[in-house]
Amino acid sequence: MADKKLTKDDLIKAIGEMSVLELSEVTKALEEKFGVSAAVMAAPASNAAGATAPTGEEGAKEEQTVFNVVIANAGASKIPVIKALRELVPTLGLKEAKDLVDAAPKEVMMQVNKKVAEEAKTKLVAAGATVELK
Repeated sequence: MADKKLTKDDLIKAIGEMSVLELSEVTKALEEKFGVSAAVMAAPASNAAGATAPTGEEGAKEEQTVFNVVIANAGASKIPVIKALRELVPTLGLKEAKDLVDAAPKEVMMQVNKKVAEEAKTKLVAAGATVELK
């Protein structure tokens, strides 16, 4: 590998010269490497451009790839749910996790891919919560 460091401008120029297929492959590789969805990163940019989310039949034709995890009901014992939530979202403190569980129904994870959403749902349901994916 060369000693030259790739600058942001060089990267933007290289992306601008790529075909749609190449961009798609790069996007998939970044999603896999960092465990994120490109829809999350692109959402603010597309909204700024005036784009709207597909609705009705348009949205029904495409399989949903981005989900919000919602705790609908914390169940009888909230402590295991709080522990599971803190495990899923390590940036939450004890008080913040408790407040989210107490405020059910409440979104606890937003704009995550299907795999992450399913794993979160499994952990929270095992802890005793009722969970919805939207």
